[in-house]
Amino acid sequence: MVKTGKYAKDKNFGVRHVQCILCFFCLTLAYAWRVNLTIALVAMTDKPNTTDIGNNSFSDDFNSSLSDKSSEQLETLGLSTGIDYYSFTEQQRSYMLSSFFWGYIVTQVPGGYIAQRYGAKMLLLVGLASCAILTMLTPLSLRYGGWQTLCVVRILEGLTQGAVHPATHSLLSKWAPANERGMLGTICYSGAQFGTILMMATSGFLADSSIGWPAIFYIGGLCGFIWVAVWWFYSSSAPEDHRFITREELKFIEESRSDGKMQDSHKLAPTPWTAIFTSMPFLSLLVVHCTHMWGFWTLLTQIPSYMKNIYGMDINSSALNSSLPYAVMMLLSFFFVWLSKVLQRQKSLSLSFNRKLFNTIGHWIPMCSLIALGYVPKENSTLAVVLLTLTVGISAATYLGFQVNHIDLSPNYAGTLMGLTNAAANVMSALAPLAVGWMVHDQKNIEEWRVVFFVAAGFYFFGNLLFVIFGRTETQSWDSPVVDADSIEAGMPLAGNRQGSAAKETA
Repeated sequence: MVKTGKYAKDKNFGVRHVQCILCFFCLTLAYAWRVNLTIALVAMTDKPNTTDIGNNSFSDDFNSSLSDKSSEQLETLGLSTGIDYYSFTEQQRSYMLSSFFWGYIVTQVPGGYIAQRYGAKMLLLVGLASCAILTMLTPLSLRYGGWQTLCVVRILEGLTQGAVHPATHSLLSKWAPANERGMLGTICYSGAQFGTILMMATSGFLADSSIGWPAIFYIGGLCGFIWVAVWWFYSSSAPEDHRFITREELKFIEESRSDGKMQDSHKLAPTPWTAIFTSMPFLSLLVVHCTHMWGFWTLLTQIPSYMKNIYGMDINSSALNSSLPYAVMMLLSFFFVWLSKVLQRQKSLSLSFNRKLFNTIGHWIPMCSLIALGYVPKENSTLAVVLLTLTVGISAATYLGFQVNHIDLSPNYAGTLMGLTNAAANVMSALAPLAVGWMVHDQKNIEEWRVVFFVAAGFYFFGNLLFVIFGRTETQSWDSPVVDADSIEAGMPLAGNRQGSAAKETA
């Protein structure tokens, strides 16, 4: 807590950091629940020998490739332990794994609007609590309703999680001082990688427990309820509403969030849709978010197949290989935060320069390494893994680039802007694997894979180029469209001095 009135010159740990740590664990849970089915499908379909249950052999085979148990109907195999095991067709698997995103896309924009109008605290609390319940119901839905009911549960989970990113952006716009925006945003969103790593690291042990693979869902849901309790007690949608914040920290945040004024959420002017969709800075942000997700999901979904068919290496054969790109991405995200702090000391470097610098690092370096990956000799699989890991890891630089630019452009409507760009970007995430299927007909043909990498590299290049040319960091005029006396009275000042704020902020 703050003990001095000179808070703005101190580097103390404050309530704003606690909010972001809670958001970190929110994203941890959200992504752990998102990927848990991918991992649990291996455990629930890979029936162990009953003679080996006592000597814990299941963990050794947990990540082995699945045998082809093609079946027209869902079939419960069963064991003497009382744990259910199933057999699914490939089509049923694809429906179950994709159903989450059917709901996820729907609530992006509404989630952003609700967060900016009513606050992020209750939206995240209700969303995560609902998702925790649905997660714990997953094994029962499969047992009593079959794979179709599981799909319904996953769609509902997607609906509850759709508001997580927009609500987090809305909360950051209220809590993050301008010169800490990149750092606090990185703390929040690095939870996504941590959740994926945590699920991959613990799922084998949970599946080996006496409860079996359902423990993946029961323990995950229980952790969600713990988070909800802590979030309810320690969080608030805005620093003005927090019960424990000191006056010094509150004043520091209020005076350094951004230029312009923060409108009261209950008196917020109508969303300026026309101005948003005719704004080149926003449109360039929309495009770069979409192209980023195309390249990123091309990597995450197709590289395992590429490595197996071209290099004869199954990178999903162990939790270490599977989680390595996420671990490197998480570590590099904090390295880039440190680098941004170093650059911050250079007063001549503007906020715009830093946003575009880190965005270029996060897009054009992966662009080059993607192309290089297609030309690594088949006998050098180790180099290919290193190149792949660095390609995914370096994309963490975008946390300091376009991924916080929504708040730069419009603190008042940051949640809505994130909802718009994230919804469109997730459509691109779904289209990318389909496009690979159209381009690659023979998975052992390196020439066809090079086409995939060149297309993804082209998306990286084009998206960042537009952001460099048209991207802006100044608060847009449409962020505070109403300037009458009532609006001014309802607004909360974001900063008293417009001059020099852009040069101050590099993170």
